[in-house]
Amino acid sequence: MGLPPFDPKLTIAVILVVTLGLFMWGRWRHDVVALLALLASLVTGVVKVDDAFKGIGDPAVITVALVLVLSAAIRQSGLLDRALRLIGPVVDNPVIQTGTMVAIVMILSAFMNNVGALAIMMPLAIAAAERTGRSPSLTLMPLAFGSLIGGLMTLIGTPPNLLISGVREQVGGQPFAMFDFLPVGAAIAAAGVVYLIFAWRLLPSDRQGAPSPEQRFKIADFVTEAQVTEKSPVVGRPIAEIEEMAGADLTVLALSAHGRTHRNPPRTWTLSAGDVVVLEGDTAVLKAVVDRAGLELIGDKELAEAYLKSNDVGTMEVVITGGSSLIGQSPSSIRLRDMGINLLAVSRQGRRHTQSLARQQLMEGDVLALHGDRDHLAYTIRELALLPLAERRIELGRRSNAFLPAAIMAAAVVLATTGILSIVTAFLAGVVALALLRVMRPDEMYASIDPSIIVLMAALIPVTDAVRTTGGTDVVAGLLFQFGSGWPPLALLAIVLIATILVTPILNNAATVLLMGPIAAGLAKSAGISVDAMLMAVAIGASCDFLTPFGHQSNTLVMGPGGYRFLDYARLGLPLTLIVIAVTLLVLPAVWPLT
Repeated sequence: MGLPPFDPKLTIAVILVVTLGLFMWGRWRHDVVALLALLASLVTGVVKVDDAFKGIGDPAVITVALVLVLSAAIRQSGLLDRALRLIGPVVDNPVIQTGTMVAIVMILSAFMNNVGALAIMMPLAIAAAERTGRSPSLTLMPLAFGSLIGGLMTLIGTPPNLLISGVREQVGGQPFAMFDFLPVGAAIAAAGVVYLIFAWRLLPSDRQGAPSPEQRFKIADFVTEAQVTEKSPVVGRPIAEIEEMAGADLTVLALSAHGRTHRNPPRTWTLSAGDVVVLEGDTAVLKAVVDRAGLELIGDKELAEAYLKSNDVGTMEVVITGGSSLIGQSPSSIRLRDMGINLLAVSRQGRRHTQSLARQQLMEGDVLALHGDRDHLAYTIRELALLPLAERRIELGRRSNAFLPAAIMAAAVVLATTGILSIVTAFLAGVVALALLRVMRPDEMYASIDPSIIVLMAALIPVTDAVRTTGGTDVVAGLLFQFGSGWPPLALLAIVLIATILVTPILNNAATVLLMGPIAAGLAKSAGISVDAMLMAVAIGASCDFLTPFGHQSNTLVMGPGGYRFLDYARLGLPLTLIVIAVTLLVLPAVWPLT
């Protein structure tokens, strides 16, 4: 016995409203919400079982995954790192520095993942800030915004462009070409660069953002050297007991015993009288543990600090990216110490935390100070999808074949642009070439794909398609048409563009395109104006969230390193949003006529 029949239009409307509410609530991940929407659509019958998983094979979803792999290969090759270091010393002037870096990240974002392009530029920006004595907060947000704008210029620049191309294929029979987005995207990029060159002055210059971990976290002020006395209760006990006395809020960085120094000693090491330990933690925690463990303070700041830095051991500052397995976990649950790595401090929105580190739930955008063997650091950063914020002296990629990934990407773009191969075929060929030429290992390829965005897109495609098949898009488009009845086509274009910009921070840019694309196409048909122009407006609006830190991963990524607060985004982003709207309404109708 099945469920009673539901009115399809009403049912899909309720599902979308609830989905929107869950996205706004933010308690559950976007991909989980999308799967719930798909499940509800299946249970109520508005999505047929045969159509439920067609999204996973959608060309747009496959192309996004392939572009992520190719972008990761270019970033891992180190080619761009080498090129960027050459220009680093010549961008000391604030205006030239901001303009150059924003322009570069825009160009990179046009051909690779937005977050990947930003990840390449962030270390250079922070190093430049250190050299010039400026706060990184003055540069990092303009870089994030530049990465979003750069994606507007090509079909592969950002997932919304690929998705809107799929919508065009559904309603018009033909997808957009590689550089159909370039005229309008380039105009917006040019206006964006001009604005950001000067508008960085709107950002706070006093936010904490020193580039080196030793300075940012003031680690030396929280490190001390102590000796185990004969009467100490920890004699004959493992090192772990000292750390447990502080509830894991203290770390034993090194041990000196029998004339030898051991960095990152195992927690099972048995302590003896006369052993010297180097401890790191909050000053109050250090004092409490030294008293409780019967230790004798013998070291000075210079000697203790020496344990933090050597040719083999170092401290590195990293930021948690959206694809990291650390998100939602605590340091104690991931057992960093077993990897030979110590977590010294966590910074969230520029504020340092050392107490209760083991129990803190880590978030995307958190900045961590890690200490350990340099080889272990390099491995850990790769495996946990962390982004180093110092200049990349640790080799994060294999530098052989540095030019090969870029050449493969260029070849794929040429094949797709000339029509020799379809977009998805060209980029699939590029990924296969990476595998056959051993540029990337298979596990690295899989790790470079963000499964959350793939699941989000794949789950929402059949749900939003149900809006069209049930006639929902025609209803919404008709209501919009009645609301704007008698308005000129340009006003309807503005409504679609602004509505998309406002919805994007709530839904995420991919979900916004899947919802607004069919509605915009329906409105265009009802009003007798160009579908292409309306779809372009949706793509632009979905890529231009400059008002919140969570509308796009690029915005979230710079929040911690820049010490930004929520309203800082609107301070810089609201004028930029108005500029994007003005340029779009001026240029888009000239390139894609409304009638």
